[in-house]
Amino acid sequence: MPKNKGKGGKNRKRGKNEADDEKRELIFKEDGQEYAQVIRMLGNGRCEAMCIDGTKRLFHSRGKMHKKVWIATDDIILVGLRDYQDDKADVIMKYMPDEARLLKAHGELPETTRLNEGVAGGIDEDDDGTGDDYIEFEDEDIDKI
Repeated sequence: MPKNKGKGGKNRKRGKNEADDEKRELIFKEDGQEYAQVIRMLGNGRCEAMCIDGTKRLFHSRGKMHKKVWIATDDIILVGLRDYQDDKADVIMKYMPDEARLLKAHGELPETTRLNEGVAGGIDEDDDGTGDDYIEFEDEDIDKI
């Protein structure tokens, strides 16, 4: 049997995500770039998203982001537009939820943009939890069944 001469397996390649905890500098868009919100994931490093300028485009993730940065539906991403294809673009980076809130506060994102707030984002604020989900049946309604 041959002797292993490598430096480790797939767990070593994954590495440790200690750098995610640190605060990074907020990057604003430049010329030829645009903000977008992911509509759906298509697989193979591709996604469909709605740009802030109102155009729906097909996006391709950079190789640097492959298996390291996970993009989900409703995430805010920075994309590089292509000069030769208007309906396709490339994902440059993904904004974390706190960075997306800062972008909205700076006026980079429109006020109508609904940000993904994680688990708490799916809870309605106007729901007071009074238990309106129950249906009351009278005795005569049960007899009809």
